Amino acid sequence: MCRLFGFRSAIYSGVHQSLLKADNALARQSERHTDGWGVAFYVENYPHLIRNDQQAWADSLFREISGVVATRTLLAHIRLATAGTVRVLNCHPFQYGRWTFAHNGELAGFERDEVQREVRDLVDQRFCRYVLGETDSEVLFHIFLSKLAHRVDKLCGEGVQLSVVLDALRLTVQRILEVAPDSGTQPDRHNKLNMLVTNGDLMVGYRYRKELFFSTHKSRCPERESCAVFEESLCERSVDRGRVMHLLIASEPLDGGPNVWQELEDDEYVAVRHGMVFSRGKLGAVD
Repeated sequence: MCRLFGFRSAIYSGVHQSLLKADNALARQSERHTDGWGVAFYVENYPHLIRNDQQAWADSLFREISGVVATRTLLAHIRLATAGTVRVLNCHPFQYGRWTFAHNGELAGFERDEVQREVRDLVDQRFCRYVLGETDSEVLFHIFLSKLAHRVDKLCGEGVQLSVVLDALRLTVQRILEVAPDSGTQPDRHNKLNMLVTNGDLMVGYRYRKELFFSTHKSRCPERESCAVFEESLCERSVDRGRVMHLLIASEPLDGGPNVWQELEDDEYVAVRHGMVFSRGKLGAVD
């Protein structure tokens, strides 16, 4: 399976530690996930998307990007192909306007023509031409966009409410589980729907049947003496709901640093919305 990583921060942050330097950085994870990578980083709330079908660990482009990018919002992915060939168009993240999306898992039975047809029928006609690759993940993204587009006036405008995004995500998961049901007694062919989605302002991470972790604070910030925005109550204490300085979301905790990681439960989400307001809860998509 693939690996996800995303962060939303109140301040511009370099990505070198998370993608290259940490003990379990994304590049290290690519030793086992060899089928491509992608990084979406935001500048003034608009994404710059770079993808390649090479193994991240051995790719000089991945290292160059990791060394220079500083941003408040980033979404990164390394791929282990399950649906679709190894090529750039099948690499995550996927983008539509200000929205970027990455998925870790699979849609049950997507390799069967009848299931794939029903899943693709969930995509609104206005988005069908933007599905360029072969993966179930890209189709899943455009189903989410379809649900969201029916609930907002401007899909890529400012001020999209988190509650509306969560509603669209809930409906997406529910419809997928209806048209691509689990394959009985074969757990390895069940739906697995870990997702990260952001428009550069808000970010949501959702877990269903794959491990997913998050962090909103550090045990002790190494920059507490020099950081102009350091607040002990935000940077070094757990917050159930309210303002935070950062949200990190990852398939595996990135060891070797002060970030305190917690694991999500199935059907649970974490999110930040405008103003770096954090929330965590059950999406309510499954029983």
